[in-house]
Amino acid sequence: MPKTVLVVYAHPEPRSLTRRFVAETIQTLERQGHTVHQSDLHGMGWKATFDEDDFPGRINNDRFAFIQESEHAYRTGQQTRDVATEQRKLLDADAVIFHFPLWWFGMPAILKGWIDRVYAYGFAYGYKGAGNRYRYGDGILKGKRALLSVMVGGPAQDYAPRGINGPLDELLFPITHGALFFPGMDVLPTHAVYGTGKLDNAVAEKEIAAWRSRLDNLFDETPIPFRRQNGGEYQGNILAEEFSPGEAGLTVHIDH
Repeated sequence: MPKTVLVVYAHPEPRSLTRRFVAETIQTLERQGHTVHQSDLHGMGWKATFDEDDFPGRINNDRFAFIQESEHAYRTGQQTRDVATEQRKLLDADAVIFHFPLWWFGMPAILKGWIDRVYAYGFAYGYKGAGNRYRYGDGILKGKRALLSVMVGGPAQDYAPRGINGPLDELLFPITHGALFFPGMDVLPTHAVYGTGKLDNAVAEKEIAAWRSRLDNLFDETPIPFRRQNGGEYQGNILAEEFSPGEAGLTVHIDH
């Protein structure tokens, strides 16, 4: 059955490997019969900073309180047009694919700014006016799929479980578990290409072919088994002792 996929990407160079992957994503998904929407953040001139200019109808001009202003703008339909447009794209999508290079152990600032601004209070958090009731597996984006396609300049060994840079899955945990699973999306394992700073064209073509295979299974692949907040495993937002006993850290929030 045809689906709708939103492709969000952040790279200013049209000839970059990131953008080659974007082009392959669009071509492959459209060839499969899916509808593809795009958010080319650099091409759009996306405003990355989340500040008072996002709220032309302030409720408090004396002190700027982000959550209160965000809630008011979202609830009363006074968000800026660019933010409201991206929210509609998210709601229309069955899956969201993010393409970006790993810059300083995370996403580029322009993509972080997309999340900061689009994830309004009442939309991605504070859903249904219920505070933290609907998050980590529940929320407005529940039932949608998400997938990161990340270009990594360094070699894979630097991001191995004992690699000097730290495991890539843990570096990206604030994105996969936080920005994506928090509002309810089912997050697929990250697709990473390593050594992109010195990748010759033959190897790049093999990597693109591997990515094409991932796209063939976009709606069939098993998501990362993050533990759901409302699944009975947390007590007072603390993981109960019977789950991953004796362990701590990020990985306890994945049901292995």
